[in-house]
Amino acid sequence: MEFIDTLDTLERERFLKALRLRERGVEPYPPRVTRTHTIAETREQFEQGKDLGAVTLVGRMTANRWTGKITFADIRDGTGRIQLFLRQDNLGAETYKDFLKDFDLGDFVQASGTLFKTKTGEITVQVAEIIMLAKAVAPMPEKFHGLTDKETRYRQRYLDLMVNEEVREVFRARQRILTAMRAYLDRSGFIEVETPALQPLYGGALAKPFTTYHNELKRDLYLRIADELYLKRLLVGMFERVYEISKDFRNEGVDATHLPEFTMMECYQAFGDLSDMMKVVEDIFVECALAAQGALQITYGEHQVDLTPPFARVAMRDAILEKTEIDIYVDDTFDALNARIEEKHLRVEPQLSWGKLVEKLFGAYVEPTLIAPTFVIDFPTDISPFAKKKPDDPRVTERFEIYVAGAEYGNAFTELNDPADQWERFMEQQGNRARGDAEAQQMDDDYVQALKHGLPPTGGLGMGVDRLAMLLTNQHSIRDVVLYPQLRN
Repeated sequence: MEFIDTLDTLERERFLKALRLRERGVEPYPPRVTRTHTIAETREQFEQGKDLGAVTLVGRMTANRWTGKITFADIRDGTGRIQLFLRQDNLGAETYKDFLKDFDLGDFVQASGTLFKTKTGEITVQVAEIIMLAKAVAPMPEKFHGLTDKETRYRQRYLDLMVNEEVREVFRARQRILTAMRAYLDRSGFIEVETPALQPLYGGALAKPFTTYHNELKRDLYLRIADELYLKRLLVGMFERVYEISKDFRNEGVDATHLPEFTMMECYQAFGDLSDMMKVVEDIFVECALAAQGALQITYGEHQVDLTPPFARVAMRDAILEKTEIDIYVDDTFDALNARIEEKHLRVEPQLSWGKLVEKLFGAYVEPTLIAPTFVIDFPTDISPFAKKKPDDPRVTERFEIYVAGAEYGNAFTELNDPADQWERFMEQQGNRARGDAEAQQMDDDYVQALKHGLPPTGGLGMGVDRLAMLLTNQHSIRDVVLYPQLRN
């Protein structure tokens, strides 16, 4: 079987045009191009009154309108769109005929000519030469301005990007967010580092891992669920400020805000604490919002959100008490809290510990109501195995999460640096694992050994990059800010 036998009718017609070009001595996929300007540069300089003379532009042909001996066509490159004016008198009868016969929407072309404005004010290239750069065998989606099927958009992202300018802008904005985040951290004295993606023990979060097997080492390894424990080891080794922007992996459910593969930023600051991390969060939100939107006042769905610091602060206890009339400090055991939840007929799925009940109660009745940027503080100790206990109340820790528009965007601690306390927390996690908590931490003896050498007082932060991109581009599914999201078969 030959390649042409794999094509449908329309693809076959287009492929035959590529063969026809070759028969005329024209290569439909030449190895090099000539380009004098991007389309954006061309438009900007022409509007400024500069005499550009002859220009040579490249791009994908996305529209055409022709009558007899005149054709108007649009081409787009990565910077914008411009109109081409092709006339038989300029190109010659044979060349113009070949253009009409062999050039299609979707083809990449190289067009040379001079610029002028039409009567309607449209900047246009009067084409003296047009060359095929890449013949598109498959046609573009039928409606150039409307590829809307979600499955197609995610599974064939190249089509989505090809025809939806607003989607391309979302991913440009995502990159501006990452650039701004890195610039802020670099400017603040943090060093960007790399830690293992394949780990002999997973840790740093309460989550299920992906497991693989290394044939040469003859051992199981895990895709990291977080970077935390490796990054904090570096502070033991005398780095003072470190960060990593990396892919993490969690073998869990998929929904509008969760994917099995996602991007996290984690940073750690020696001689810092929870309040220092709050300042880092506020600064990052400001820097990234300005980079993505040019303003701190943003729209997310039906909400208008002002990201101007300082952000509000509320204790988890107070927030739950306000929404449910349950005081978790009074009902501070699993049985007591579970009884109160049942008494009030609140919908909270069964959990294995007091802290998990508190977390689920908060998620169901408080989290959706936090629209303005809010730091929620004082998380239960049994769901915060790497955070310092509050000196005046060991039931809770020096931990916060940042919430905006009803969703969580970051998690931070005053880091636990007492090796004995950390060992005990690991042991408690082993008990949770024995009771069926698949997300409980593994015992990490080497991390405890590192703490024995001394971890300075430290503030640490993890932020979800994908979720931040969702917020700052007004997207409501994580798949819309990840170029190639994992999908079901």
